[in-house]
Amino acid sequence: MFKIGDLAVYPVYGVVIVKGIEVKEICSTKKTFYIFKVVDSDVTVMVPTDNTHTVGVRPIISKAEIPRIYQILRTRKRTNNSTNGHKSWNKRYREYAEKLKSGNIFEVAEVLKDIYLLQNEKELSFGERRIMNAARTLLIKEISIAKNLEEESIAGEVEKLLVE
Repeated sequence: MFKIGDLAVYPVYGVVIVKGIEVKEICSTKKTFYIFKVVDSDVTVMVPTDNTHTVGVRPIISKAEIPRIYQILRTRKRTNNSTNGHKSWNKRYREYAEKLKSGNIFEVAEVLKDIYLLQNEKELSFGERRIMNAARTLLIKEISIAKNLEEESIAGEVEKLLVE
């Protein structure tokens, strides 16, 4: 699926680059692994090539998918109405964390938008602020790569969509 030099998205870690493909023998069985390096980090992760789908590794989104992300960000209604200010912050946090772990860029956009709207209703917990920042970082990094633009430019677009 991937070749050396390809960019991909690894849920939670964000954008990764394929640094190598290696065969390792584990318990007398040969397995092929991708060696992923997290962009903007010293973290390296090995994933069996036949396990990438299970852990959620996927290609970077295409430019054609960006308008759908922007539509999600521009929506003024939270995606999940059960995710509201009446739910305990740690239950919301778990729901948001699960969406981030999914690796689905559209769910990441929903998390950013939902928490952004929620902060207008109540003070966010430390965890919610952390999740919002993680979602924002993941979105901006991936969109900037897909559009081949600087992250600062994409950050401005994202902020504008959230406040429109």
